[in-house]
Amino acid sequence: MALSNLAALTAKPADKPYKLTDTNGLYLEVRPSGVKLWRYRYRIGGKENKFTLGQFFADKSRVGHVSLEGARRSRDEARALVRKGIHPSHHRQNAIAKQLEENKSTFKAIAEEWIERNGKNWSEVYANQIKHVLKTDVYPDIGTLPVTSITPNQILQILFKVERRGANTYAHLIRQWASAIFRYAIVTQRTQLDPAAPLRGAVIRNKVRHSKALSREQLTAFLKRLDTYRGDPATIFGFRIMLFTFVRTIELRAARWTEFNIEKAEWRIPAERMKMREEHIVPLSRQVITLLQGLHEITGHSQFLFPNRRSSQTYITSTTLNRALERMKFLGEGTIGFSAHGFRATASTMLNEGGFNSDVIERQLAHQDRNKVRASYNHASYLDERKIMMQVWADMVDEMQNPKTTALAFTRELSRQAG
Repeated sequence: MALSNLAALTAKPADKPYKLTDTNGLYLEVRPSGVKLWRYRYRIGGKENKFTLGQFFADKSRVGHVSLEGARRSRDEARALVRKGIHPSHHRQNAIAKQLEENKSTFKAIAEEWIERNGKNWSEVYANQIKHVLKTDVYPDIGTLPVTSITPNQILQILFKVERRGANTYAHLIRQWASAIFRYAIVTQRTQLDPAAPLRGAVIRNKVRHSKALSREQLTAFLKRLDTYRGDPATIFGFRIMLFTFVRTIELRAARWTEFNIEKAEWRIPAERMKMREEHIVPLSRQVITLLQGLHEITGHSQFLFPNRRSSQTYITSTTLNRALERMKFLGEGTIGFSAHGFRATASTMLNEGGFNSDVIERQLAHQDRNKVRASYNHASYLDERKIMMQVWADMVDEMQNPKTTALAFTRELSRQAG
């Protein structure tokens, strides 16, 4: 006789487990604890076996609840397997194993493997950039999909979505990163195709805009404006240090006090924080050392020169300096459009115009030298020249702010003797 939902619902526990039989091997086992389990009894090779189909709860909204109708459907599926000589429990185990293997082969799982494998060769900033973009723009659409099921059109829709918000550069990078991830999946034998490869050229790249350099007059105006700026004192120190050292914005923002040796007048930026993954030495002028001493009074309690106000465990964001430039009317609509990264272009332009060796300037800018032998030579031999150049540059900046200074004549003579 077939079982009813009411009978299943009202069945009370007893001292020993008992069964309420349905049809075709299905029954509800009621345990003394009150737990009710759907079971299917079957035979293969003359041997009786039992297969658990799920649990029956009085509260139908409980996660995992299997109704009488659901138990009958599961029983019918199990009966079909038994007719083929397949144990339902073995089939379930294989399905779980297959799902676990597929979980290892999702786009997100393979992307994280790829990042883990290659991340040691990237700067911290670059690695964080990749993780952030994949998390926000890629994983929501294809992260949980097996790499074998992802189509070029699915990736194309991601690129178009990013492109529509004006982030063409990121769309271009997403295609490159996705292609690298699929190639890694091919190498590790989890797929055979790279669906991102046919999309090369699908995104229109924005025209490269080089950082604007300040003219001598504009730099003088900036220095005067900085003198009257009433913003965060640490930000003011940051502008001056960046101007004198012309490091990249991220290299300044993430600077740690332990990287500075005041006695040697050197700032050694670790390789992992450099774009080219090589340690970079920044000779410190007298002006920078004075600034560092002043800044230490403000932020010396932190590991960072420029700690984030919201969390002392990290540093200021990428927008902090540019927002200050906007308030100073050097960046934004109706201005000259000068961003913090432009200090590098400013120093490079003026030092080249001043007759300094271009190789020395490029080495101080930490630009990549394609000739590794030459790059090694430059790293070793240009340090003395760079020390002179950095002091001359600091004195040049001081002279723009105070034309009566006499320090520049001395350092110019040092530069001439070194030249």
